[in-house]
Amino acid sequence: MGEYLNPGNDAFASIRKGIYVDKTDLIDYINSTINTTPGRFTSFSRPRRFGKSFAEKMLCAYYDRSCDSHALFEGLKISKKESFETYLNKFDVLYLDLIRFISNCTDRKNVVKDLQAREIRELDEPVLPI
Repeated sequence: MGEYLNPGNDAFASIRKGIYVDKTDLIDYINSTINTTPGRFTSFSRPRRFGKSFAEKMLCAYYDRSCDSHALFEGLKISKKESFETYLNKFDVLYLDLIRFISNCTDRKNVVKDLQAREIRELDEPVLPI
């Protein structure tokens, strides 16, 4: 759909084409925290150079409602979990790559305002069904 809202599953699909170590247990863990954490937020962190970007792309592909990711996750650990079908492609996903955004920003003094304006434009776009 957009650059930030519902980015689809292309990024994770390209990762799966290469050598891929199955880290989809993270999805099962996050599924177990949905609607159970205070403020309904879940945060995960990793040290530098420890696969955060790959994990983010995997999570986008799994949760993004603008695409169908069944085939992409077929055969991975998450596909065997009880929560797999419950949350697969059920949510709007907001994906913010702040490093890329800041590097493309023309006016660094107004980074937050620019990000806000872009997000509002994307949120105003109609969502097409799968």
